[in-house]
Amino acid sequence: MPVIEVNGLTKAFRTYKKQPGFAGAVKGLFHRQYEQTVAVNDVHFQIEPGELVGFLGPNGAGKTTTLKMLAGLLYPTGGSAKVLGYTPWERADGYRRQFALVLGQKNQLWWDLPARESLELNAKIYGIPADRFERTVAEMSELLAVKEKLNVSVRELSLGERMKMELIASLLHQPRVLFLDEPTIGLDVISQKTVREFIRRHNAEQKTTILLTSHYMADIQALCQRVIIIDHGNIFFDGRLDEIVDRFADFKFVTIQCASTEAHPHENLSRYGEVVEKTPSAITLKVKRDRVIAVCKSLLDDLPVTDIDIQEVPIEDVIRQIFAR
Repeated sequence: MPVIEVNGLTKAFRTYKKQPGFAGAVKGLFHRQYEQTVAVNDVHFQIEPGELVGFLGPNGAGKTTTLKMLAGLLYPTGGSAKVLGYTPWERADGYRRQFALVLGQKNQLWWDLPARESLELNAKIYGIPADRFERTVAEMSELLAVKEKLNVSVRELSLGERMKMELIASLLHQPRVLFLDEPTIGLDVISQKTVREFIRRHNAEQKTTILLTSHYMADIQALCQRVIIIDHGNIFFDGRLDEIVDRFADFKFVTIQCASTEAHPHENLSRYGEVVEKTPSAITLKVKRDRVIAVCKSLLDDLPVTDIDIQEVPIEDVIRQIFAR
């Protein structure tokens, strides 16, 4: 049975369209014009227990809106959703005790208090026994390298340290479902790696079902085998991460090393593929997937090749091209 089941989920926002100037403001008092913006449009997907799924899309695609509906913070305009058998926006107590939502740009910790005191408050709210609380905080703070920062005021922590504390706070009650919205936004590369390793380990050990949004493809590649791509509120792709390259990039890059490339002008090389880059000792060609083997054979036969390298299109470039559409 899927842990998360979404059918036809739709969310539209009604916004007031103000006319410019003072006259427009006065006119708006008596006759208002509204616009309807569809943020999520007829979305369908299922997530099985223990899956760690990447939820991708450009800014404004509907990712955060979807997560907020699944967390019960927003009511949908249409459709249905079940998480752990609950309807999220009914906000049943049994559901709220089994999920957590981490928003990379929102804080749940008290700004003026040490992080430990906010964690203790959460423990009281969820009824976590003192011994389990101490054990959990000790283990997680050790893994995230913030053990020495537990008694420091949250306002004095760095951005990376605050996000690590937010993760501890969200996982304190051992939720079965975790929604992560941009958990590594703004973090340095070391903090990003630490957070990624922590999320991977927690998912593997606790079998927590995780839905992750991120604009850093390093996060998605390191953590997710399956991705869901949403654009303009619609699901554009749902499948394995490695299928994206096969489906949306119909070419590969072939790089050959030669003693000298000067004797091989662009027009002669164009019969093998598109010349992407040419240096005195190397040539990079953009070749259709179905021609790669034949082109490599021709290159080896026709040119004094000393080395050859075949590479897939970087996943970041493929995702960028999809978003650009």
